[in-house]
Amino acid sequence: MAASHPIRWDLASLGHDPDGDADAFADDLAGLKADLERSAETVSGLPQIAADGEAADEWSSFLRDYADVTARYRQTYSLVGCYAAGDAGNAAYQKAEGRLAALRPLAEAVASAIETAVRDVPDKTLAAFLSGDAYLNEVAFLLTDAKSLAALRLPPAEESLANELAVDGLHAWGRLYDRVSGELQVEVMTADGPAKKSVGQVTWTGPERTVREQNFYAADRAWASVGQTCADCLNHISGARLTRYGRLGFDHLEEPLRRNRIGRETLDALHGTVADKTDVLVPYLKRKAELLGVDRLAWYDQSAPLPTSGRPRPKLSYEDACDKILNAFGRFAPDFADFAAHALKSGWIEAEDREGKRQGGFCTDLPVAGQTRIFMTFTDDDDSMSTLAHELGHAYHTWLLKDRPVFLQDYPMNLAETASTFAEQVLADARLDAADDAEEAVILDGMLSDATAFLMNLPARFRFEDAVYRERADGELAAERLSELMVAAQKAAYAESLDVWHPRFWAAKLHFYITELPFYNFPYTFGYLLSLAAYDDAGGGSDFPARYRAFLERSGSDTAETAVRETLGYDAASSELWGRAIDVVARRVDRFLTLTGP
Repeated sequence: MAASHPIRWDLASLGHDPDGDADAFADDLAGLKADLERSAETVSGLPQIAADGEAADEWSSFLRDYADVTARYRQTYSLVGCYAAGDAGNAAYQKAEGRLAALRPLAEAVASAIETAVRDVPDKTLAAFLSGDAYLNEVAFLLTDAKSLAALRLPPAEESLANELAVDGLHAWGRLYDRVSGELQVEVMTADGPAKKSVGQVTWTGPERTVREQNFYAADRAWASVGQTCADCLNHISGARLTRYGRLGFDHLEEPLRRNRIGRETLDALHGTVADKTDVLVPYLKRKAELLGVDRLAWYDQSAPLPTSGRPRPKLSYEDACDKILNAFGRFAPDFADFAAHALKSGWIEAEDREGKRQGGFCTDLPVAGQTRIFMTFTDDDDSMSTLAHELGHAYHTWLLKDRPVFLQDYPMNLAETASTFAEQVLADARLDAADDAEEAVILDGMLSDATAFLMNLPARFRFEDAVYRERADGELAAERLSELMVAAQKAAYAESLDVWHPRFWAAKLHFYITELPFYNFPYTFGYLLSLAAYDDAGGGSDFPARYRAFLERSGSDTAETAVRETLGYDAASSELWGRAIDVVARRVDRFLTLTGP
């Protein structure tokens, strides 16, 4: 009987395959390039924005046309990324990524021109201008946000040159890392002897500590073999950004703050509270070490399952995982489950465990189709089920915005990660309700392992990246120095609670090499803690699912802080919010200690 939830995605319905239909794909790119060039030419000739609204018709007409071009550009970008992620060694897909990257300066030129046009327009003048046209009023946040982002732009001629150079500079280093990591092979021991696997297939989450340890060090050896290349990529990505920031007079945090639509006060409140309260997880890590029979956990023990009295935990099939997710989502809100069922049955998910795939997981939007696609590798366990729920949370978020103007479908990463981790909370809560004490301890272990990632691992990444940017200003960092900074960051964030650290985590974690957005770390902690606080409120009234949907719908058309305040009622710049969320973690630790104690 055929599976009701396909484990491989449908891409053919979304556009031409750069490998199987290369000529048609080339025609698509040529058409997209021509339209981007036309948009760049048009925007450069638009009249100045003024309160009298005389230029409103021309601006409205341009933005309507550019909305269509933007949707096609984003969909093409997502589609090529999907093909390349699913077949990392495919030369045709690598070539398509490069050709698409060559269009980026055109898209940046249009965005830059829009931002330059509003940079010096007084707020009252801009508001009057936008209110005079129905479409401009609808997409007003595009231009008000552009005013904020304009501060990240160089003068027009320099900006244009910088974007053109970035194709073979900044973004080329990111593509090189993707290619190297996607092709990297890890030699591991299996029941049938030595075998080579993709890095995404090698985990240290199984019940046998010797296997976890072997896999960890086997992966580390593989990363060491490309360590210098990874160090070159990281040095030049950070160096390119620092050169730009120096010209702008900014430090290295200004860009991620503006792109996440938050102020520095909010980031300081978040990290300050986490630093003050991270020790709530130390008793959990100590108890888990006791249960595993070791003095202290090693890095590769963090996701190890609890002992099961000699009874191996049954494998979780993909079909069963899908069913459990749908049941859990339905408990929270029927439309959440209805959407997830549609996505799972319609071939939107790539979850097959096979060689040749890139590591990690993602959800990407396809605005022309009004769909998304999810990429992951399902490995028959609860962690994979949580990952699938996480990505479906992203997909639901995008689905709620699919009928908005394309300019208002783009939400910041910190709010994106709120939606995904909220979905994980919904799944975990449903599992807890159905569990006996023994199973509850297992589920809580998974939840607290996630908390360790968000409150220790991700802050360690932030500490590391912050240190890299500070030192990189004085010159390139050797691979050995990157490892030293990584271990120092891990020890500080984990309160010295582990025994074996992961010095080459900087090479293995692809988030450091995403060139579109620096500091791909603190938004996860922001989203996780906000989702904890929000889900803790979910039982406070039947209106919460509606308020939650309103929050997600506001995410594309407001600052993060305003969306949070006006829909969920929280002050993101206050340590009270973040402390309240960490208190939820503390209660879970207490319950875990009770369940696993003598």
